[in-house]
Parts: sequence; structure tokens; C-alpha cells
Amino acid sequence: MLYLVPTPIGNLADISFRAIDTLKKVDLILAEDTRTSAVLLNHYQIHKPITPYHQHNEHKVLDHLTEQLLSGKTMALLTDAGTPGISDPAFLLVRACIKNNIIVECLPGATAFVPALVNSGLPMNSFCFEGFLPLKKGRQTFLKKMAQEERTMVFYESPMRLVKTLHDFIEYFGADRPCCVSRELTKKFEENKRGSLQEVHDHFNAKPVKGELVIVVQGIG
Repeated sequence: MLYLVPTPIGNLADISFRAIDTLKKVDLILAEDTRTSAVLLNHYQIHKPITPYHQHNEHKVLDHLTEQLLSGKTMALLTDAGTPGISDPAFLLVRACIKNNIIVECLPGATAFVPALVNSGLPMNSFCFEGFLPLKKGRQTFLKKMAQEERTMVFYESPMRLVKTLHDFIEYFGADRPCCVSRELTKKFEENKRGSLQEVHDHFNAKPVKGELVIVVQGIG
């Protein structure tokens, strides 16, 4: 059996009792970064074998993990923060489990884009989650397509690329389009900067940007 276990996006207290119980009972924990997951596991005194599972090795270890699951082992898949599969590895292993009639159970829990969307103040009756933008190939085509999107749009971005991405949004969406950038959600220095794309761009362009980021942009409608 494979469990997909969401982990806190910042504050370690945001993990569920069920997630802790699950991590304590599995045979093996798969982690995107074993060092990052070790902080969480040590905090809750969870001592289980742990092995890497990330985008650079998921194809290589897939058959071996599937064989272990078929032999009766139970595993939990963790990412560094949030729910596995949301802009993080999980799809290949889940698909292999389904193909081999291995039970997959996804626990409910933290995902960064939900609190960012809810506290943005932008319409959330209908929205689309786009994750990370293409870096080069297909970026212009993607931005032209999204410029016509009527729903509220949610993106992930790295600190080093935030200002450039906001600049691109201004170019394709217009400087006055309402948006919100959430930074360091659930952590001590959480920040939610709301305003037009131009205002938010100027805010972050004036200082170093640190932490995990979610961008929410209002649709064209």
C-alpha cells in the first residue's frame, strides 16, 4: 500500500494526527529530500527507514519500489512541503500502483496554493492552478494563452524569478490586473502583498526576495 502524506508548508504544527500515525506505521518513507524530511520526522520522533524519491531518480527506482509494494511493503511518499504530486513527484509511482492493483491512499493536508488563493481577495468561485511557468520554450505561447483566461490563475515561482515573472505578466496581462503574491505562508515572516501587477512588481523589485512564493492573478473577466 502507498500513502501520499502531505507535510507542512512551513509551520511544523500544521501536520495532522493521522499523517503522524501513518508515518509511524509504514515500512519505508520516500522523501523528495531526506534532509528536509528528517527535520519533520525527528521533530515528531518518527524513526523509519527513509530513501530518496525525486524528479531525478523517479524513473530509475520506479520498478524496484513497485516490486517492494507488490511484495507487501507499505510506503509513505513525502515531498519537501505540501501534498505529493502538486508540482512535485508522485504521478509515476501512483500510476504504477494503479496499474498493478496496489492500494493508493492520499491523506488530506497542506497545499500552498489554497491559503494563497483564499486570502488573496480575488474571485475563487472558479480558478485554475498552473504551477511553475515554462522557463524558456513555450513561455510566450503560454503567457498569451493565459492572458485570455477568465478564471483566477494561481502560479508557483522561485524567489530569483519572481520579479521577472511579474514583469512578464505586466507585459501580457496589463499593469492594472489585480494580483496577490504570498510569501513564506504559515511562517513567522509571512507576507501577502496585494495590488495591481505593477504595484506588486515594484514592491518586490525594491528589496531582496526570499522564501516560497505563490502568485494569484485575477482573470480577464
